Order: sequence, then C-alpha cells, then structure tokens
Amino acid sequence: MILGVAVAIGLLAGLIRAAVGKREYRVYDLKAPWLVLVAFIPQFVVFFLPSTMKFVDDAWAVVLLVVTQALLLLFALVNLKKLSFIPISLGFLANFLVILLNGGLMPISPETVLKLVPDAPKGFYTLGERLGYGKDRVLLESQTRLAFLDDRIVTPQWMHYPVAFSLGDLVISAGVIWLLWSLGGPEKANVRRDVHE
Repeated sequence: MILGVAVAIGLLAGLIRAAVGKREYRVYDLKAPWLVLVAFIPQFVVFFLPSTMKFVDDAWAVVLLVVTQALLLLFALVNLKKLSFIPISLGFLANFLVILLNGGLMPISPETVLKLVPDAPKGFYTLGERLGYGKDRVLLESQTRLAFLDDRIVTPQWMHYPVAFSLGDLVISAGVIWLLWSLGGPEKANVRRDVHE
C-alpha cells in the first residue's frame, strides 16, 4: 500500500513538474522496467488477489517472494546511475536481507499483528507460521534476524485501513517519489556524475 501511495504522489508531482516546465515526462529513462512487471504481477496474484492467494502453499510463497524481491533489487541496481535509485536500492536490499535471513517471508511480530487486528480471536496466528495468505511470518522479535527491518510500522488508526510495512518500504517509497518527480524535470538532473568526468 505504501508503495502505491508513493507511486501516485511521485507520478502526480512529476507530471505537474513536466507540464509547468513544458517538458516531456521521461519514463523511457528507466532501464529494464519489465523487471518490475515480472516481479509485481506474481506478487499481486499470490499475496493480494483474494481469488488466487489461498491456492498457493507456504513453500511456493517463499520461493516466489525471494525471487521477486531479487528481481526488484536487480532492477534498482541496473538503474543505480540515477541518484534516486540509491534509496530505492537500499530499501530493496533491506527487505531482501530480512526476508532471506528469516526463512523467505517478511517477519512480523505478534505485537504488530495485534496492532493490525486488535480484536483478533485466539488462534488467529501461530508463531513461526505464515500470517494468513500474506507475505509475513509471525516471529518473536528475539527470534528475528535484523528485527528492526521487519514489518513494524503501522498506518495510523484514523486511516481505517491497517497495514504494516517495513523501514525498507519507507526508504523505497521516498526514492520512488524522488524518481518519479525527477522524470518530469530537466534531462540528467537526477543522474550521478562519474568521479572521473
């Protein structure tokens, strides 16, 4: 959800910036954008589409999440010449590491689960197991490697749509807003200069 909001904000800001400057919005500046599509579609089908998510067992969910996170990290790295891909790459790397080091799913603590579902019935989750059909695995903080990178940031109650996301997601979102805003600006405004230039 947070990434979707970041895309909407960044895209709107970038399109306005391009229109004000009478410039073309340069989506074509990105290398290998198909990697995002190849990663996003399976994640959407397996973790977010109610009609299909219940048919994927935990083992396949692990494989799919690790592979798609690796593809997203690869996409960020091949575009690292753009400054905005520094936070995007760091965020994807953080998510990839915490997922990989905790059995292939994103760890989430019981405390965070209860913030999301305060009236959860007994047996709503099992420690060490996948939370429902999602991408999270419920782990005690003491059992979680790199626990500070797990899904622990919860949307405010006034939003009436409880979602937990990670520090990596937050860093990626900042980079995505920066990237999409920059694509509406002057050419090469968001490109790292080579030290030897």
